[in-house]
Amino acid sequence: MIPVILCGGTGSRLWPLSREAYPKQFLNLAGSHTMLQATALRLHGLENVQAPILVCNENHRFAAAEQLQEIDRAAQAILLEPCARNTAPAIALAALAAAESGDDPLLLVLPADHVVADTTAFQAAIASARPLAEDGHLVTFGIVPSSPETGYGYIRSGDAVGGGWKVAEFVEKPDLATAERYLASGEYNWNSGMFLFRATRYLEELGHHHPDMLEACRTAFAGAARDLDFTRIDADAFARCPSDSVDYAVMEKTESAAVVPMQAGWSDVGSWSALWELAERDENDNLLRGDVIAESAAGCLVHGGERLVGILGVQDLVVVDTDDALMVAHKDRVQEVKTIVQRLKQGARSEAENHRKVFRPWGYYDSIDAGPRFQVKRIVVKPGCQLSLQMHHHRAEHWIVVRGTAMVTRGEDKLLLSENESTYIPLGVVHRLENPGSIPLELIEVQSGSYLGEDDIVRIEDQYGRN
Repeated sequence: MIPVILCGGTGSRLWPLSREAYPKQFLNLAGSHTMLQATALRLHGLENVQAPILVCNENHRFAAAEQLQEIDRAAQAILLEPCARNTAPAIALAALAAAESGDDPLLLVLPADHVVADTTAFQAAIASARPLAEDGHLVTFGIVPSSPETGYGYIRSGDAVGGGWKVAEFVEKPDLATAERYLASGEYNWNSGMFLFRATRYLEELGHHHPDMLEACRTAFAGAARDLDFTRIDADAFARCPSDSVDYAVMEKTESAAVVPMQAGWSDVGSWSALWELAERDENDNLLRGDVIAESAAGCLVHGGERLVGILGVQDLVVVDTDDALMVAHKDRVQEVKTIVQRLKQGARSEAENHRKVFRPWGYYDSIDAGPRFQVKRIVVKPGCQLSLQMHHHRAEHWIVVRGTAMVTRGEDKLLLSENESTYIPLGVVHRLENPGSIPLELIEVQSGSYLGEDDIVRIEDQYGRN
């Protein structure tokens, strides 16, 4: 069995903590690990399981690889989607990669951004589903509902088969009255978006119900290229692939769908209210994280950042504070947070995509201050890493080392700078920053010039394959 971890998605309903460049699957929201790391770790103990295949956005490749390294887990393949085409093509790419070995493995498809509180129950459900999948069924896992939830799709169970039931019907998110009726009937489970099936069976069903999608995926995978530890899917071919979910493209059409119930403390953490429901709260039903003072407040979620947050005389509010954005919403309206993100995109605001702290494969930078013709950044470079060899058309830079050792390429010169030493990079001069030491290199960069955007970078050489 090969786990397939789907690592796409933007988590826009968890803005401003989750953003396009660093979405919720890479965040620590519900435990001591990020959601991606928790997904990989809960596989430990399953029998006959190979290393996972990750399918992720090309822009997230280094974050995904690094987070697995941090927990001493490795992927057998990291497939890079050049553009978003939903879950059906993503799973097809993974199935094609898994079939390369000549075997016909079971694929355990798992979103990277879900919470599962009970790993034992999770693994028991997979064990129950395995014989069904080995017999050719396409198995989905139905979460036993604990409430009449209107934010999830539902699966109606039909006749018993093996350790589960045939799928009688997939239904869309219901209104409250319908959800209450589903719950009372005992015939319905929440649609988890987790699946188990043979690679060839999925490809057969996709080819039968959506042949143009399968052909586009085959062409895109055939044109893939290796890049470091990644597999770059052919961009032009994949762009021609139709976009659809696995539910619509395959599961709702196949005659071989089966559902196995799972009762494992599952949540897709699809909103701030879902996170509030999951977490342990104080005596006033508040979930408070960070430096927060709550007085005469009840039922609130406050996620503080670097500064003190105080709430007084309020209830059922969600307050999320980050370095560059503050979001306040009523808990009943948090499903609509994505409308704020849409407004940001319409206004070409950077807060829709990037945090103030931006992660790169070599470390990160934090934009501390900015004004007309200047910008100040704190840059941290991991030991042994280097930035690209580059130049700028519109800005000059001053670098001041505050911790560690910097190897600086500046034109024809190479400089070794220690703590409290600095250098100046004139406009147009080719330069590079490296950390030759064993501790993180931290420096302050002061940019000055007529244009300070990140697109004013001409990369001459880059070990990470960026343009």
